Amino acid sequence: METIKCDLTIIGAGMAGMAATLFAANRGLSVAQVGSASEIGLASGLFDLLGIHPMIEGKRWDNPWAALEALARDVPKHPCAQIPPKDFQEAFDELLDFLEEAGLPYSRNPNRNVSIITPLGTVKTTYCTPWTMWEGVKALEQIRPCLIVEFKGLKGFSAGLMAENLKNRWPGLRTKRIPFPGAGQKEEVLPEQMANALVLTGNRVKLAQLIKPEINGAQCVGLPAVLGLYQSSKVVSDLTELIGVPVFEIPTTPPSIPGLRLKEAFERGLRQKRPFYYSQKRVIEVQQGRGGEFEIGIDSQNGRQTINSPGVLLATGRFIGGGLAADRKRIRETIFGLPVFQPQSRGEWHRENFFDRQGHPINRAGVEIDAQFRPISEQGLPLFHNLFAAGSILAHQDWKREKCGTGLAVATAFGAVKAFLEIAKRDN
Repeated sequence: METIKCDLTIIGAGMAGMAATLFAANRGLSVAQVGSASEIGLASGLFDLLGIHPMIEGKRWDNPWAALEALARDVPKHPCAQIPPKDFQEAFDELLDFLEEAGLPYSRNPNRNVSIITPLGTVKTTYCTPWTMWEGVKALEQIRPCLIVEFKGLKGFSAGLMAENLKNRWPGLRTKRIPFPGAGQKEEVLPEQMANALVLTGNRVKLAQLIKPEINGAQCVGLPAVLGLYQSSKVVSDLTELIGVPVFEIPTTPPSIPGLRLKEAFERGLRQKRPFYYSQKRVIEVQQGRGGEFEIGIDSQNGRQTINSPGVLLATGRFIGGGLAADRKRIRETIFGLPVFQPQSRGEWHRENFFDRQGHPINRAGVEIDAQFRPISEQGLPLFHNLFAAGSILAHQDWKREKCGTGLAVATAFGAVKAFLEIAKRDN
């Protein structure tokens, strides 16, 4: 039996949980975090703020701050509508500063969304990209002559498909298929193997020697996002120097090397900020004592571990993260048994057309909160004085269709930590 005490327990280690841990630790709080960061490892590495609104119209916004103003006016219950623009900006600034210090720099135009190509040859609206992808954003804007390179044996990435689908948006794209250095005759080469191989300078030189003869007037080179699991910025810089034109990464389908980089940067950068991190652990019980302090029981190979803290921040995600679970009739919240906003019957969860522009009602299910990010009852009252929620578990948002996943996670984590501090100060 092990018991620890801290100011705030954060349940969940996805983007919202990691961001909340960062914001809490930076403000002097002692933090315990429980959960798995495996979902981050599946991420593209792109940070969306808000790209689409209204969803039914599919309207794309160049200015994400103007989009947030429109969202707050049109959908006042949306979680992103609860956060002042200055808090959004402060949250993103703090996150990006942290990632740069952790060796994973990001690039953005502060007041503008950008477009980036995907491995399907479509164009996606986003706000921030890893620095290793930013040259591709500029190349698309300027319609530069570009060579897209694919590797033999790498599944899910076809330069030819991309060029065909992008021919109207980006004419003149050329493609080339080459073997990956050292892969030999392997039928499949895994992204992790490629990323680890490019840590070695010799493999970068060999790759550049294969690409340089194919330039033929291209002003940039796009490669799948496998250019180093660590020190990816150096790998891209070295290849740019060796080839003689700017090199950029193109997001890939999972497993995602940019997602693994993000996971590693969070865990490495937060190691000194949080004293307790229960990775790959599961909360099995939560109780609240008479004084209002929470007692959180964790399943551990070494026996039961307990965390005591006056505050809890719930950032467990939806169905993939395990924050919500569905049976044949209802959707439930899995840790506290909180009420879940949801359609009246299962028959209303989905629309008949999978691609219906209105989205599926199940994707707006979740926990409702008050202005202090505390889960509320059906009567609109906070269920616990010091329980907060952030991220995709929150109701009244469809982050995938609205292109606001990172914005939702980061801003609501910032808002929830800020609310905890304000309530703690008032209580004392």
